[in-house]
Amino acid sequence: MKEKEIKKEVQKRYGEIARQGSSCCVQTNSCCGTQNMVEHVSKAIGYSDEEMKSIPEGANLGLGCGNPVALASLREGETVLDLGSGAGFDCFLAANRVGKKGKVVGVDMTPEMIEKAKENAKKGNYGNVEFKHGEIENLPLEDGSFDVIISNCVINLSPDKNKVFMEAFRILKPGGRLMISDIVLLRDLPESIKNSAEAYTGCIAGALRKDEYIETIKTAGFKKVEVLDEEIFSHDLGSVSSVAKAISEESKISLDQLKKLAQSIVSIKISAHKPKDASHETKEKSPFI
Repeated sequence: MKEKEIKKEVQKRYGEIARQGSSCCVQTNSCCGTQNMVEHVSKAIGYSDEEMKSIPEGANLGLGCGNPVALASLREGETVLDLGSGAGFDCFLAANRVGKKGKVVGVDMTPEMIEKAKENAKKGNYGNVEFKHGEIENLPLEDGSFDVIISNCVINLSPDKNKVFMEAFRILKPGGRLMISDIVLLRDLPESIKNSAEAYTGCIAGALRKDEYIETIKTAGFKKVEVLDEEIFSHDLGSVSSVAKAISEESKISLDQLKKLAQSIVSIKISAHKPKDASHETKEKSPFI
């Protein structure tokens, strides 16, 4: 799939999710999962009951593969950026930690998600949270303006991950930290899966191999790149779900084969730091600079 095609499909899928209020990527048997299903998945990937109850209703769409806020060790007064902020779930959790003296900004390329997130912020009276429409490959933000970057199961959807991490490096303050949860692969996928729109928007086809993903972070300039946790994330491929059926039909791969492939899909949690003596410049400059 070409870059423009990928972005168009991702926007379309996640716009639909924003409108319907639930995720097509959770481990359920339909794209219309109940709130109980969303909460069950969220709890399974690391969110506590207390966290889920502390944010506005409708902010948690069950889209993540981990809890980057728990990883970030956020402190009061810090500035935080969420790459691919969706309806605002992780932003609101981060805002509760940094307090009124801190600030959280969410960036998402799907207009429907930005609209929903803003509604949720207003509903929850979050004065320290802001949402911006933009691409994570070209962040509409100033150099060195954030202490922490978080992201949850989004970077795998980008067709240019190298640019994403270079942009993250640019907007972090020297000494700033990157804390992300994402999907990576233990082995390459068949070409028919890689070319499947269903598999791409389902957070599978766009994923890199684990070693390549880590190397991409290092190439952007980050140091102390550390894998904090990883586990098999079977996604919907491990069950007879609507997502698995759609991918099977489009890629011409049987459900049994998809179940075997699911064992190579890993949810990973990574931390990295921008050196204290680093400049903000990267090999390429954002059009927003």
